[in-house]
Amino acid sequence: MKRWTDWAMLGLLAALLPTSTMARQAAVGGVMMPLYPKGSTDALGVPETRERIAEADETFIFNVSDPTLEIFRPARPNGTAVIVAPGGGFVGLAYEHGGRDIARRLARHGVTALVLKYRTIQSPQDAMRMPEVHEREMAAIIARAKSGEPAPVRPFAGEAHAVEDGSRAMTLVREHARAWGVDPDRIGMLGFSSGAFLAADLAIGDKVSRPAFVGLIYGGLRGPVPADAAPAFIAAAADDSYLPQDGPLLYAAWRKAGGAAELHMFERGGHGFDLRPKGATSDHWFDEFLWWMRSRGLLPEKRK
Repeated sequence: MKRWTDWAMLGLLAALLPTSTMARQAAVGGVMMPLYPKGSTDALGVPETRERIAEADETFIFNVSDPTLEIFRPARPNGTAVIVAPGGGFVGLAYEHGGRDIARRLARHGVTALVLKYRTIQSPQDAMRMPEVHEREMAAIIARAKSGEPAPVRPFAGEAHAVEDGSRAMTLVREHARAWGVDPDRIGMLGFSSGAFLAADLAIGDKVSRPAFVGLIYGGLRGPVPADAAPAFIAAAADDSYLPQDGPLLYAAWRKAGGAAELHMFERGGHGFDLRPKGATSDHWFDEFLWWMRSRGLLPEKRK
């Protein structure tokens, strides 16, 4: 097995109470809400762990059996909500920079932001090592990137449970929309890497759990894309070593189906950019996402 530090910058890896009530206030975050009643999901049989990976300067959550939403409510909600789905290859979740930081920034713009801690596959007790199934998945990703062939990325182990959790999150936010000052027709999802695969699954899936809009940040294609797929903001970097062709593929699939999509293909940024500056044009992806939301009536116009 490879060590987690060998992969930590990927973005794929770098990247309870009744459900009608909210749980206690997190020490340095938002308000935690369980997605399901306690004991209603199959447990992995190992405790959930959080590990700080120094090389990635990120806190990862592993072995998630009990998914949650962490809610960051703005002082003046503008009616839009965004569920943030961190990356991590469906093995771990890059929770701080890839989740909470982005939710806090969205909340400063009046968006009700929620970080989705979705279920993962089981990892070894030593969090510095990755499950063998994911080693094989990453080997296939790397071989695909080197081949230059745009074959679809096969579903990841654990992806189905994560999509189920994303669907459940959409249901819960709609149920609480009025209490949170949210328009139930303005609930979107912003996903990073594996979180973007999750968001894409929902964007083209069952209308009951389909977000009103999605942000797909260095994610990959799922299909087929229906004509009424959720409008998509797509961002990726040309120097992404792992999914180098997928931004344009996502955009082309959306447009071919007649769906609304916008693509931002940055020269540099690699796989795993977030809000931390890299000195590249990809540093501005969040501003572009806000402009896109504003153009779709999801944010109020800036005052001149």
